[in-house]
Amino acid sequence: MSDNKQVRVMEPLYGGASATSDPHVVLPFVLQGELVDIALNGEVLRVVETSPERVTPKCPHFGTCGGCQYQMVSASEQLEIRREILRAELGAANVAAPADIAAHGGEHYGYRNRIRLRIEQVAGEFRLGYNIRATTEFLPITTCPIAAPALWSVAETVLAVAGQDRDAEFWLAAASEMELFCNDDLTRVQITLLCAPRTKAKQGSLTRFFKAMQRVAPQTVGLAAIASDPRTGPTGRTLDAVGAAGLSYRVRDESYWISRGGFFQVNRFLLGKLVGLVCEVEGKARTGILAWDLYAGVGLFSRVLARGFTQVVAVESNPTATADNRAVLSKLSPEHQAIHSTTLDFLRTAILQRERPDLVVLDPPRAGAGIEACELLLRLMPREMIYVSCDPTTLARDLGMLQRGYRIAAMHLVDLFPQTFHMETVVVLERKK
Repeated sequence: MSDNKQVRVMEPLYGGASATSDPHVVLPFVLQGELVDIALNGEVLRVVETSPERVTPKCPHFGTCGGCQYQMVSASEQLEIRREILRAELGAANVAAPADIAAHGGEHYGYRNRIRLRIEQVAGEFRLGYNIRATTEFLPITTCPIAAPALWSVAETVLAVAGQDRDAEFWLAAASEMELFCNDDLTRVQITLLCAPRTKAKQGSLTRFFKAMQRVAPQTVGLAAIASDPRTGPTGRTLDAVGAAGLSYRVRDESYWISRGGFFQVNRFLLGKLVGLVCEVEGKARTGILAWDLYAGVGLFSRVLARGFTQVVAVESNPTATADNRAVLSKLSPEHQAIHSTTLDFLRTAILQRERPDLVVLDPPRAGAGIEACELLLRLMPREMIYVSCDPTTLARDLGMLQRGYRIAAMHLVDLFPQTFHMETVVVLERKK
């Protein structure tokens, strides 16, 4: 008698798994409506009834690698899954989702302009990879189809150079991870090595490594080694650097300077769409007297908002990103400001000064804006807010608070992270009359 059992897949859950007809069983890599055989340990043994939306993954590491969850799903169905999850998260927070959540998709492979790879020695050779799914174990990889082709090409070149160059070999041995970032047309690539804090190299070693790279991969325009604690991550200290200190990245008709290590959205195909959804109404620039761009980064939105508003105040806690943004905003108009501050500290001060902007744009990290920030915004009551979110759970929590003073005028799902469970949402909020 077999110990296996069959379960029907009921609905997708945020995190890349799905609920089943057995309330105790949640499964990865299965689609709504499918009937699957599972072992007592929960392992999927066989898909008995296959969804018509199931496709063949392009990556040989899919299922083992922890990076992607949806490569077995068609592009159109991935958008529907995200819509369904977004509605469920909003409903759980008692937020009524609009009847129409517009979805905006793009290329599903080769879209990432930035990747971070682990570096390990396997059988005496350097290998690059990610984590095995649901573990911290190293998975050597031979390709990454969601990365821009230029990134994986340069990554392979690094390994080849390290096999012939002693300086390259030294730095790879000292590094635990390598981050690669490319510009919009893939002609320039930055390499950043995350190394042990006490790493010491011979003078000129990183420069020689850089020159060796440029001989075979001239698109490599910068190379840096930064200190990274194995427990807490990057310390902020640069061990050595050579070449360009950043990249110029073009989005529509704006060029953004991103200093080494600075944050920038990863989807090279949909950045223009995202900017348009935030900064325009029916193809025309949003206008007004005062706009705040909170969690502004290097100014992806504030630079465009500056065209239609008399004053734009961009608030960012990263000093390097603030400086990059300030250098441009100040040239556009002396009225525009880039302020180095946390959003909470800025809002606390704004309450005392009784400022009321026409527009507030929020693009927080996955933790969301948070309770206190939402309370302060409700006291300020700007005419309109646009909330850009990369986490539906924290978005739902914050909208649950903001709906006391605002209604959802529009909601857009932007597929910035194809093949993964992550999603980007743009919500337009109008002050209730």
